[in-house]
Amino acid sequence: MDPIEKAIRSAFEKGNAEDKTFRENVYRKAFAALDRALQANPNLTVEAAINRRKVLQAKIVEIETEFIPAVHAVEPEPADPLAGAFEMRMEPGAAPAVEVPQVSVDPAGRRHEPAGPGDLGAFDIRGELATPSEGVGLDSGPSVAPDPDAARSRRGRKPLAVFFIVASLAALLGMGFLFAFQTGLFKSPAERDTSVPNPPATAEGEDFIPENEEPPVLSSQPGEDRAWVGIFSPSDATSVSAPSDTTAEAMEDEGGSFFRIRSGESGSAIVFDVGQGVLEQLAGKKATFDIVARAAEGQETEMAVDCNFGELGDCGRKRYAVGYEKADFLFELDLPAKRPGAGGTIAIISDFANQGKAVDIYEIKVSVAP
Repeated sequence: MDPIEKAIRSAFEKGNAEDKTFRENVYRKAFAALDRALQANPNLTVEAAINRRKVLQAKIVEIETEFIPAVHAVEPEPADPLAGAFEMRMEPGAAPAVEVPQVSVDPAGRRHEPAGPGDLGAFDIRGELATPSEGVGLDSGPSVAPDPDAARSRRGRKPLAVFFIVASLAALLGMGFLFAFQTGLFKSPAERDTSVPNPPATAEGEDFIPENEEPPVLSSQPGEDRAWVGIFSPSDATSVSAPSDTTAEAMEDEGGSFFRIRSGESGSAIVFDVGQGVLEQLAGKKATFDIVARAAEGQETEMAVDCNFGELGDCGRKRYAVGYEKADFLFELDLPAKRPGAGGTIAIISDFANQGKAVDIYEIKVSVAP
């Protein structure tokens, strides 16, 4: 059984199906349920909605025809047994005209009789079956009149569809604005940079001495007559510390003994220890440090030097262009008159560009200006 027919017949079982008013109420509820289902499905096309209403109308017509009472054939009245028992008198003149009742037959072949005695006009049973609510007629076959609320419901759905489209566009614009705000599209490049701000470029703590320029003018140039205190010599490897990605090897050639150091790709430095006793001699004085070095393997490089003398401070970063020939790389410091609590260090990066170039360190020493 069709689901629509099953629903209507189930509703009939809850009341008197022979009652025409009850059936009309069931049909109206069926149309109302269909309208609610169509409104709940905005994706349904107008053609599909019209087809569903036509299916429901056809099913109602089919069910309603079952409740049309059958018209029985008219049986001839029995002959009056006293028909010839009365006296017939023939009056002179013409006989009066007698009107014969007219019986009309509809296209379906049904025979209709007068509604009652005295009604000699044509009588049409179709008027008894047609109702304003269902619009059942027999002139052109069973049909159900369109629901007058259908056009109104379709007109009501149009504002809802427009509202839905506008709300969707507004939601998309809001999401786009929120995404742009969260990703920082409205911020300046400086505001979007969340990294640790770099300090302004300064040359106060770093000196660079190209190889082709004259050596710095010091208050006292290194000489044989100065009293030098050794910090590192190739014969004492215990004062050298090389991290895991660096190398420090003791070597010797015709120029003498040296340590070939090579800093790591990460920029790690080779560290040379400065004893606490040496720092005690330098406290409160102007000291001149001398690194005797050359570029290894015939490759010129840029060497960087950093110092950490604890309570006596540091030397800042020094950068030197190192060539093939052994040379003295000097820097001076005015050390405060403090007592150092421990030794210090001198850290050397053999290749500031991190290209793996090496430097040969012959000696590191310091002297105090007279």
